[in-house]
Amino acid sequence: MELAAIITNEPCSESLMNSISWRKSLNCDGAYGWALLLVLAVLLLLAAGGAPWLLALRFERVAVHSGQWWRLLSAHFVHLGARHLLLDGAALVLLWALFARALGPKSWVLVVLGSIVAIDAGLWWLAPQLQWYVGISGLLHGVWAVGAVASAWRREFTGWLLMIALAGKLAWEQSAGASLVVAAFPVVVDAHLYGALGALLALAVMAMLPRRL
Repeated sequence: MELAAIITNEPCSESLMNSISWRKSLNCDGAYGWALLLVLAVLLLLAAGGAPWLLALRFERVAVHSGQWWRLLSAHFVHLGARHLLLDGAALVLLWALFARALGPKSWVLVVLGSIVAIDAGLWWLAPQLQWYVGISGLLHGVWAVGAVASAWRREFTGWLLMIALAGKLAWEQSAGASLVVAAFPVVVDAHLYGALGALLALAVMAMLPRRL
């Protein structure tokens, strides 16, 4: 399957000056809008559980080693607090508005799974000193990477700008060891790198698979 068969023909985002509705211009119309609301509702529901849910669902090395495998998935959807959730939620809405239509739903699911697997594997084997981790930001960097590639594939100038911005951000984080966005709470910057690489790898694998798959 070629990359062109995965990336949709629709622009990643539409201009608000277009004749279409503002909801479609932000990829919040119809099923897209309900899907976004569902994701945000899940994040809010998990946050409502407070510290007990956070402790039960976060990536925790000792707990995973003892067989609590669900943490490898659930850790990506719980947050340290309201500020952490607000920042990640705002980033999610922005990336949704930019890229929700870049791929089909099934392809996006595989991209997210690729990010999750890469983050979990990277943190487990390459960061043995890390004892716990939470947050959706790693997955969002995967969405950013694939969305920017899709936009650049259509020869949209914004796609190239977003690719350069992401590469610069990741390079800064790897060299400086701190996030460019926030310093108010600990940020596992390696998760951003692994999330982006995992998503791009998932996209590449899908592009190499036979069309019938």
